[in-house]
Amino acid sequence: MIYVDQCRWQFRDWLWCHMISDHSLDELHAFAEVLEVPRRGFQGDHYDLPEHVRERAVFHGAIEVPSRLIVVKLRESGLRLAPHQRRNAVYWTEA
Repeated sequence: MIYVDQCRWQFRDWLWCHMISDHSLDELHAFAEVLEVPRRGFQGDHYDLPEHVRERAVFHGAIEVPSRLIVVKLRESGLRLAPHQRRNAVYWTEA
């Protein structure tokens, strides 16, 4: 299942949210491709989405949940990365 939380984080004139999978990163990447979200939005265990893309995610079946449930779902799935793991990893490259 794919989940999105509320858009709360301001960056570059947009509000942003998180999108996760409780199943696999493959599922998450496939859903991001449907939304045409570039891989640079991937942050190791989630994608950052601007508000207008979040609306499309919900339209395509993403479940809206509170932010605290995002972390719970990631931990339960085993996909959660610690902050230092996200900071020290490279997840995408420009073509």
